[in-house]
Amino acid sequence: MKKNITPVIAIHGGAGTISAATTSATQAQAYHDALRGIVQAAQTQLLKGASALDATCLAVELLEECPLFNAGHGAVFTHEETHELDAAVMDGATLAAGAIAGVCHVRRPVRAARAVLEDGAHVLLAGAGAEAFAREHGLEMVEPFFFSTEARRQQLYRVRDTGRVVTDHEGAAMTPPLDEDKKFGTVGAVALDMHGHLAAATSTGGMTNKRVGRIGDSPLIGAGTYADDRTAAVSCTGSGEMFIRVAAAYDICARMAYGGATLEAATHAVVHQSLPAIDGTGGLIAIDRHGNLSLAFNTEGMYRGHARGDEAPATAIFA
Repeated sequence: MKKNITPVIAIHGGAGTISAATTSATQAQAYHDALRGIVQAAQTQLLKGASALDATCLAVELLEECPLFNAGHGAVFTHEETHELDAAVMDGATLAAGAIAGVCHVRRPVRAARAVLEDGAHVLLAGAGAEAFAREHGLEMVEPFFFSTEARRQQLYRVRDTGRVVTDHEGAAMTPPLDEDKKFGTVGAVALDMHGHLAAATSTGGMTNKRVGRIGDSPLIGAGTYADDRTAAVSCTGSGEMFIRVAAAYDICARMAYGGATLEAATHAVVHQSLPAIDGTGGLIAIDRHGNLSLAFNTEGMYRGHARGDEAPATAIFA
C-alpha cells in the first residue's frame, strides 16, 4: 500500500455567471470564508490520516449545512413548493458507490448515500424507499421545512410566475458574487488521501421550479460523480441533463485510462468540447492519482476551494 502521499482536497459550491449587480468585497467574503472553513476541516482530517471517502463526505456534509449553497439546508424548491434532494459518493479504491435521489426528510443526504455504499446491496435508492432505508440505518430525519430559506422561497415565486426552470437561487439579503438565477446549484468534493486513494461526493437540491421527480446528474454514478484510484475522482456541477448525456465524470476517467490523456487534457475536452457541443454549461473538480488538480468550468465563475498537504487553503469564485 502506498504511504506518505501528500493529501489533496478540493470542493465546489456551484458554477455560474457573474452577477449583473456590482459585488462588494464584503458580499464575496462570505462565500470565501465558508469555502475556506470547509476545505480546512477536510484538510485537517486528511493530515490526521483520514480516508479520502471520509474527507469528501465531511466536506459535503458541511456544504449541505451552509445555506449559501443549494444542498441540504438552503435547497431550492420544486414547482410544487417542495424539496427533493439528491447525493452520491464513490470510493476510488474499491469502486463502491452509493446514491440517493428525491428525498425530503433526510437531514444530511450525503450520509444516506454513504450508507447505501456501505450496505452494498444497491447503488441508487430513490424517494420513499431511500427515506425508509435512511430511517432503518438510524440517520437523522427532519421535516421538509428544515431545508427551506426565505430567499429560496421568494425565488420560486418569482420564477414560477415566468414558467421557467432556473439553476439556483437568488439571495434576498445580499447580492451574491454569481448571478444566482443563472447558477448551477450543486456542491461536491474530491480528495486524494495519504494512502493514495481517491473519492468523490456530490449533493444537490436540484433546480428551482423543477418538475417533481426530476433527477439530475449528481446522484448518477458516471455522470455527476465518479472515482477510480487508477485515474481520477470527479464531482460535477452544471446543466445536469447535459452532463448525463455525455457521462461527464466517467468520460474523464475513460479518456485517461484508455487514451492516456492527462487530467488537464481530459477535463478540458469534456468541459470545453463535449458539453458545449450540446449546449452544456457548468464545471467540475477533479484530482488524479498523482495529486494533480483540475478546477474546470465553461461559465464565468465557480465557487471553489482546495488545499494540498498542510498548505493554506485557496478559494476562488471567478475565472
